[in-house]
Amino acid sequence: MRIRDVRGFTLIELLIVVAIIGILAAIAVPGLLGARRAGNQASAIASLRAISSSQRAYSSTCALGGFASDLTQLAVPPAAGGAAFISPDLGVAVSVDKSGYTITMAAGTDGTPWPFDACNGVTGATLSSTFYATAEPFAAGSTGTTFYWLGVAGTIFGDTATIPSTDGLDQAPGGMPIQ
Repeated sequence: MRIRDVRGFTLIELLIVVAIIGILAAIAVPGLLGARRAGNQASAIASLRAISSSQRAYSSTCALGGFASDLTQLAVPPAAGGAAFISPDLGVAVSVDKSGYTITMAAGTDGTPWPFDACNGVTGATLSSTFYATAEPFAAGSTGTTFYWLGVAGTIFGDTATIPSTDGLDQAPGGMPIQ
């Protein structure tokens, strides 16, 4: 048997294929990470929009004008029956980790306790006249590059640094409005 009769790839051919695969991976990975980051940011914005809509529905139909002071209050359905005001993935805890972001909602420090109880059994003392919500990436630059803030007005603000405002009626909490 002669060496020329043996079929297969030479070592140089295999090294060339491995080098080409390495070059393609080096080109594709940053794009894939950027797409993942953009998806995480879109999910954070959608979560804040869901919180805003839930708070509007809760305030107008259940809390007599007041707002829930944390996400778990929105997850409690009305005592008379019906669905909860927010989806189960956001209403499981006071602070929720979702798609590379930590979503949190709280009563605004510029608010006052609400004098009326809500239809879902939440006492007025735990409701508030204002609220704010934030979405912060787990690892800035990796899971997301933008920090988000939402207040009573419903405008979502975004910035590359944490937005520290806790006033629900804040018209300029930091960053730029995104909607």
